[in-house]
Amino acid sequence: MTLPLLAFGAGTLLLQLQPQLPAPVWLVLLPACMALAIWRRVLAAPVALAIGFLWAAGCAHLRLADQLSAGLEGQDLEVVGVVSSLPALGERSIRFEFEIESPAARMPGKILLSWYRSLPVSATDALPQLLDGGVHPGERWRFTVRLRRPHGQLNPHGFDYEAWLLERGIGATGYVRPRSQPLRLGVRNGPGDRIEQAREAVRDRFARVLGSTPAAGILAALAVGDQRSISNEEWRLFNRTGVTHLMSISGLHVTMISALAAWLVAALWRRVPALALRLPTRKAAAPAAILAAFGYALIAGFAVPAQRTFWMVAVVALALWSGRIVSASRTLALALGVVLALDPWAVLSAGFWLSFGAVALIFYAAGMPEARPGRWRRLRQALRTQWAITLGLAPATLFLFAQVSVIGPLANAVAIPLVSAVITPLALLAALLPIEWLAQLGAWLTEWLLQFLEACAMLPAALWQQHAPQLWSVALALAGVLWLIAPRGVPWRAAGLALMAPAFALPAPAPQPGEAWITTLDVGQGLAVVVRTAHRTLLYDAGPQFGAEADSGERIVAPYLRAIGTTQLDAFIVTHNDTDHSGGAASVIANFEAHEFLSSLPAAHPLHAMVPGSRRCLRGAQWDWDGVHFALLHPAPQDGAARRANNLSCVLRVSAGAASMLLTGDIEQLAEQALLERDPAALRADVLLVPHHGSGTSSSPGFLAAVGPGLAVIPVGYRNRFSHPVAAVLERYAAIRTRVLRTDLDGAVTVRLGAAGAQASGERAQRPRYWRPAGDRLAPAGG
Repeated sequence: MTLPLLAFGAGTLLLQLQPQLPAPVWLVLLPACMALAIWRRVLAAPVALAIGFLWAAGCAHLRLADQLSAGLEGQDLEVVGVVSSLPALGERSIRFEFEIESPAARMPGKILLSWYRSLPVSATDALPQLLDGGVHPGERWRFTVRLRRPHGQLNPHGFDYEAWLLERGIGATGYVRPRSQPLRLGVRNGPGDRIEQAREAVRDRFARVLGSTPAAGILAALAVGDQRSISNEEWRLFNRTGVTHLMSISGLHVTMISALAAWLVAALWRRVPALALRLPTRKAAAPAAILAAFGYALIAGFAVPAQRTFWMVAVVALALWSGRIVSASRTLALALGVVLALDPWAVLSAGFWLSFGAVALIFYAAGMPEARPGRWRRLRQALRTQWAITLGLAPATLFLFAQVSVIGPLANAVAIPLVSAVITPLALLAALLPIEWLAQLGAWLTEWLLQFLEACAMLPAALWQQHAPQLWSVALALAGVLWLIAPRGVPWRAAGLALMAPAFALPAPAPQPGEAWITTLDVGQGLAVVVRTAHRTLLYDAGPQFGAEADSGERIVAPYLRAIGTTQLDAFIVTHNDTDHSGGAASVIANFEAHEFLSSLPAAHPLHAMVPGSRRCLRGAQWDWDGVHFALLHPAPQDGAARRANNLSCVLRVSAGAASMLLTGDIEQLAEQALLERDPAALRADVLLVPHHGSGTSSSPGFLAAVGPGLAVIPVGYRNRFSHPVAAVLERYAAIRTRVLRTDLDGAVTVRLGAAGAQASGERAQRPRYWRPAGDRLAPAGG
């Protein structure tokens, strides 16, 4: 049974890699394949592969059919529905999932809504009162909303937001219209609503008792799976020390709770002879383990690690009940099959691979024979298991996050028993019992743990960072790990290191001398461009700030730089003082040392203090890196602060081989005219980064004639409120036969300059998926 279940999972994964779904007519083969799998077991694995593929395809067809109709994007719609998730509270907003009850026609069953506070606050704005009273799970509301189809930024090595929305069953995202009149209509109070209400009550209790402390957010994450109160600084600490898996509802926590419930029931059962005679204690404990695991997983939001552990606990408990012994591999395979049957999109999450991979490594290490039985057998087994997990997950962690915690084994040796056996039970008791000192004790232990982790993180070489290795080298490294940690008697175990070497030793793909790779990242309505030469990296702007705890520097730019192997920035240019260009700069500087910082920011701007030796970008500055020429064309020394910030944008020309690209920031027609008057010949470029996101105030005909681009890249947010790029500007580029690529339609755009000229591609075209339409299938309208 194990092989067919693995084949089923492989079929599910294969479907998720397809650029298009198979036609619905192919789904008629699913019943035939299932019948064939039952009656012709010789073909079990190939048929299971087909079943997995067709099952995932059928689920995908149903899910995509439940998305917002394209014709309803950008319209004001009145909807009635129920708040169906734990609301996320922001500084100026509330975000929640909303199940639509009416109108049902052409509307998805579930949407993701944000409700923003108006600035300045008006008398008709209901959100200030809601921030006091709250929007709660199970409440029925009438809203006027503006929606759009699922869409997200797409960057190399980045998070796929559209896949996440698909897995959650969210058919549209949007916001409550400001100055509308929301109306609360009552409460639904279904079983799912009551679970979400219980989760909210626990979160609010921790916040009330502990205040806005790190411990409150961590205890809420451990008790109910709500990680949104954990700050970016704390996540960086957990990543550096390798304990991120403990700060969520991990399989280890679910196992501990189910084992504790089974032990308590067994202990009580034995004390009643009549019960013990009627039903063996082991059988009585099995349902308790299942119920405890199910209850904890449910209150935690039923994430993949919790699902996986629940199904494994259920399989083992049912095996004990029936008296049949189930092997570890079959248990894991059954859990995998059930998880993917219920959620075929689970294979798209990093947590799925790390969770099942960690358990597989535990089973692999636990199955090895003990060479020296004796007093310290359990300690040696624990150390061997920790070694197997640390080494075994290193290649996958590098591939997913471009970093591995070297100090992780030491940090986990303390954190695992403390979090799983002490802090998590305390968090659950504090959630169930109105005893404040339980939460306070848990918070005290959590604060102590944070201090210990900070000390670990300060140790030299605590974190290994490198580029994300290629997939083939990761597969080779995983084979090497299994060989390296194999039991005694397996020959040439040390040769596993040779198989691991390519993932850790091969250099990252990089331009050749005389070439430049220029990637305009998809950061929404903002700008961030990474320029790479053979050995140098320049960052041109860092994108927008999304909120008090979120910006594109932390979420998009820094992960991309790590994934391509960047450890420091040779130059960092912030073009001007607009937050859609500078909002992510502080996070980038916190993650990477910048050797040179150029900007047109005001002298009092706080970014200057973060980078010693920062200076103003001025026309005339030139330099060469690895055969690539860089020249600053704007602003000139005489361009004073009287100009608009947009017209002080740093303009950079990059020339490599026979091609060049002009990066223009947010310059408008005034700055364009100044550039034309100074040196129009210097503006000639094969590729143009379109000024000011395609605004009508830029891209004047004279400027475009001087540049003469064959390709234009527009950094712009999908359906942004400015309606960029405007139709008149697009017509100007079409008139001069310039090919246009847009980050909202094409994802991140990479331009390669060299002796062969300029070549460009969008990330959506490079990684097509059935849920992620390519640029020509997206509606470009604003609103």
